[in-house]
Order: sequence, then C-alpha cells, then structure tokens
Amino acid sequence: MAATILIADDDAVQRRLVENMVQKCGYEALVADSGDAAVALLTAPDAQAIDAVVLDLVMPGLDGLGVLSKMREAGLSIPVIVQTAHGGIDNVVSAMRAGAQDFVVKPASFERLQVSLRNALNTSALKGELQRIRHSREGRLTFADIITRSETMAAVLRTAQKAAASSIPVLVEGESGVGKELFARAIHGSGERKSKPFVAVNCGAIPDNLVESILFGHEKGAFTGATERHMGKFVEASGGTLFLDEVGELPLAAQVKLLRALQEGTVEAVGGRKPVKVDVRIISATNRKLLDLVKSGAFREDLFYRLHVLPLTIPPLRMRREDIPHLLRHFLARFAAEENRTITGISGEAVAHLAQLDWPGNIRQLENTVYRAVVMSESDQLGLSDFPQTVGHAVPDGQFAHSEPLIVAPSAAPSLVSGSEIPMAPLATAGSLSMLTSAGEVRPLEDMENEIIRFAISHYRGQMSEVARRLKIGRSTLYRKLDEAAANDPAEGGAQDAN
Repeated sequence: MAATILIADDDAVQRRLVENMVQKCGYEALVADSGDAAVALLTAPDAQAIDAVVLDLVMPGLDGLGVLSKMREAGLSIPVIVQTAHGGIDNVVSAMRAGAQDFVVKPASFERLQVSLRNALNTSALKGELQRIRHSREGRLTFADIITRSETMAAVLRTAQKAAASSIPVLVEGESGVGKELFARAIHGSGERKSKPFVAVNCGAIPDNLVESILFGHEKGAFTGATERHMGKFVEASGGTLFLDEVGELPLAAQVKLLRALQEGTVEAVGGRKPVKVDVRIISATNRKLLDLVKSGAFREDLFYRLHVLPLTIPPLRMRREDIPHLLRHFLARFAAEENRTITGISGEAVAHLAQLDWPGNIRQLENTVYRAVVMSESDQLGLSDFPQTVGHAVPDGQFAHSEPLIVAPSAAPSLVSGSEIPMAPLATAGSLSMLTSAGEVRPLEDMENEIIRFAISHYRGQMSEVARRLKIGRSTLYRKLDEAAANDPAEGGAQDAN
C-alpha cells in the first residue's frame, strides 16, 4: 500500500497536474477542492490515513493558513508542503511558522515535488520513530504508535482497543518478532493504568529455581544468597500492568502459585509470613500454542483459562505484506539518522523484492535487515544488492515460530510481487519484450504474460490498482496470476519448500 498524499487546491487544472505527478512518484493521491474539504478529510472519525499534504495557500473560503491552523488545533502532525503562485515571501514565512515543512512555487516541476515529498515522508518517519521510542521508554505507548495499514491488523487493533478500556486478562499470541510486547505496551498506555508501572518479565529467561523469587519476592535470609529483601514483580507492578512474556515456559510449580495469585489477588513472598494484596492487570504472551501445551500436560488447564480470557493473535508479517513498505521507510529513517548516513530511500525494485519474502523472523528480522543494509551500503540509495534474500525453516507443531533465519545470496532478478508494494524511489526502466527463445522458438504465452505483468508493476511503481486498470483485468485476477507465477517459479518453489 503506497503512502497517501492529500492534494488541496481549488484550481481543477493545477489539482489534476499535481495528482498526476504524485502518482508518478509512486504514491496514492487523494484530492480536495477546498480548504474545508481538506480539513474534513483530515479530521473525519473514520478518516483515511494520510501521510502528507500538498496545500495551496490561496483558496476561497478556508485558505491554506486556515487549514494549517485547523490541523494544529486537531493535533495533526502530518507534514505539509505549501504551494503558491501569489503573494510574497511573507505568506510563505507565515505558512512555515504555522507548521508547513516545505513550499513549492506553481507550477512545480516533477523533480522538485518528488524531492519535497520524499524529504517530508522521511522526516515524518524519523519523527514517528523518535516519538515511538520516547513513548516506549516513558510507558506512554499507544495504538497510534503501531505502524500498520493492513486490513488484517485493523480487526486486531479494534479488539486490542476494546481490551484497553478494561482490566480483562489478555493473552497475546503470535510468532516471534511480530510485536507482542508492543501491543501489550499499547494496551497499557491506552487504558486507565497508563500512569502506573508497566513491568515486563520474560518467563523463558528466568532460571527455574528463581521464578518464585522474581515473580513473588523473597524475604532476607529466605534461602542461600538472599542477602536482602526483594519485593517481586507482582508488587512492583501493583496498580499497573504485569506483562508475562513467553508464559508457556513457566515451570509447573510456578504455575500453581501464579494461578493462586490471580485467583486471590494476593502474593506470598518466599520466606514470607503473610500474603500481600496486589492489584495488577495481567497481559501474557506466547509464541507457542498454549492449548497444545495443555494437552501435553506441560501447562495447567486452569491457568490457561485464567490467562486466555481475551486472546489476541498478531498476524505474521507475511500475512500483512502491505505494511512492509511503511516499516521500511520508518526503519530506514531511524537507522540512517543513528548511523549518520545520508541514505534517501530504497529502490522500488528492492521494495518489491522485500515485500514478497516470508520473513520467518517477522518485523524484528526486517528491522535487522534494514539496519545491516544501512551500515553496509556504499550508496545514497539502498538497492536490491543491499538485501540478501532471507529463507526460514518450517515451523514445528505446537509453536507459532521457532526457527533461525538462513541468509543466502539474493536472486539475480526480482521475482513477481504478491501484494500492494510501493517504491520509495523510482524504479529503473524495464526492458523490451522478447518474443523468441534463445533457440529461436516462440516463447510460451504464460512466460510473456508474466514478463508483461512484471514490466507493468515496474512502470507504475508498484501501484497495483493502476497496474490492474492498465492491463484491463481485475485486482483479484492480477493477484491470482502473481500467485500462480510464484508457484510455477522453480526458485520460488524452492523457497516455499524450505519453509
């Protein structure tokens, strides 16, 4: 899914001109013929996600400065590029002081608008990443900090937002690296307990003989090495949220005491004489299927039903590929700033290639891949050669994911994409269509059709709606042909077998 640019201009000809340039840059265009219409699109309760605004300063009714004022009042931090053919420098200065990020003079050239939009989106992505890091450290992370445009994720977010409004126990399930702790922090940061502590415990990293001490505390001298009193994570999180990560790794002995703590609302420290009342909201997470552990006797059934009151399953990255371009933009902005690299974008060819991979390590693996590419790249734009192809292993039964990624050399040419990818930089021009094989025979129709689709995706920079429209086929037909081509591709088939 491409970044969406709102174009607000009362001049129909200029509006259409800018719309064509925005689409040529590889972005989705949304148009408004007045300032009031632009504000309505930006502030509607079910407003479409907008990444940047190209705003005309001089419009009848609510002008550009008025739109900037309304955006500021609504707390919108969307980057704005103002354009004007009238007025002096004073108006431009006023617009910049009102919150505009850049300005262009009508009629703006394609190159000028492209650079301005790219800089605006990169700056916005960096601000978003910095804000996300700050909110996470301060315990103020919310659902607005989760990067997604996927319809699959929309249902998960709605459920999580409802869960945040109460103290219902939530079990977050999903493969490693999908962002389970991020969701737990967002639930905490969006609820009534957001001003209270958020305490995270990785149950799989605690030695068996220390689980009770760490969770419930211990008194001084309770056991060898207990040189001082320890309050425990339950008491530490009292009033707030206790996040039990990898809860399926808890030993059975600790599960019994955890169940009692949840039922009674009290904990008893190791060596303690009386229970201590605690008020905690429990959010647990696992990358394993707890029900299978219950069936095998490795997890208590009564504790399972205590934790499994509201299950929340985070889909893996391969099921929301449309999020990959947006994640790439944010990771690139952050790592380029951290490493002091002037990398302006990722080529459309590389984005299309990355968007079709399965990413067994999910968002964490994608993040580390971008980090590596930023550090190792010798260019001001990341290309396909900067991203080694990632292949994962099969997922064992009873787990969501338990595999290490295997890095192999990238393919010589990008495979067909199977989602709504967007380029972060213009694609290279595609070659001409060859009608004959090297042996002088006519090529199979299916091969030529696949090459035409590949050319169209390159030419229209990953805008799948435009590709389908120009090829005069439906989007569902286009996706079906992409899937069939991937299934018939020996290289793709090998990758699928490895998974």
